[in-house]
Amino acid sequence: MSLRLLLPAFALFLASPAPPPVPADPPLWVVRDADTTIYLFGSVHWLKPNLAWFDDDVRGAFERADTLVLETPPVEPAEAQRTQDAIGKTANGPTLPDRLPEGYRPKLAAALAELGYPASAFDRVKPWLAATTLSILPLKRRGYDVSAGVEAVLTKAAQGAGKPIVGLEPRVQQLGYFDALPEDAQMAMLKRQLDNMDTTGDSTDAVLAAWRAGDAAALGRIIDADQRASSAAFGNAILSDRNRRWAGWIAERLKRPGTVFMAVGVGHLTGSDTVQRALAARGLAARRVRSAASR
Repeated sequence: MSLRLLLPAFALFLASPAPPPVPADPPLWVVRDADTTIYLFGSVHWLKPNLAWFDDDVRGAFERADTLVLETPPVEPAEAQRTQDAIGKTANGPTLPDRLPEGYRPKLAAALAELGYPASAFDRVKPWLAATTLSILPLKRRGYDVSAGVEAVLTKAAQGAGKPIVGLEPRVQQLGYFDALPEDAQMAMLKRQLDNMDTTGDSTDAVLAAWRAGDAAALGRIIDADQRASSAAFGNAILSDRNRRWAGWIAERLKRPGTVFMAVGVGHLTGSDTVQRALAARGLAARRVRSAASR
């Protein structure tokens, strides 16, 4: 047998054992009527690997569900990239660095270099897309991974179980909310992201700690503080308006029997402006599912 064939097997003996799973008990809510159950789960889109969140009540609720509902339906990466480029890039006018105040240009250049992008990579990118793209850099620095995030894990599980996956809004519509923001709101997003490249990881770690502990009140305080630091246009388009629409979707879905597991960003389910609050305005109550660990 050649050395080339021996090496992979030998490497198994040298590999470090996987660290033990880190326990997590994130919050889960449920809305019910006589013949319909809809679970509401607060998603974190990027997570650190080896978090044991998909078990106990969350796993049980998912397994009882006949349908998985996400913010947007899963699409192939190439299709997602085409949609993003079509909406988030511009063919003419001043470049993005030229539109930024002088003091922000070195910050943008440094972030692009750390991501391994060419210096001109964002020349034709709209400010909202630059901000959302740069937001992943602090996460990568701290070991977060999109493949460990809630949507990725649930999508894989649903596909493996043959459960249909429904999107609340097509990706083109979701990106359109950002694209429709006024220019000053988009630039404020980008400048805020560039100003906080070294501290965003701290706030994400705080969200993760509260999420792991199932501390909805702490999550709400973080979300509300973040909203206060954002423009009103951003808060209305990305949070409030969508919460009301999703509450409407839930109200309609309750008219048909079945069990649904719905996962949306945790910022839509905690804080002072939530899907649950929009449901209450319709006379519908969402109650917290209390795990054995929290009782």
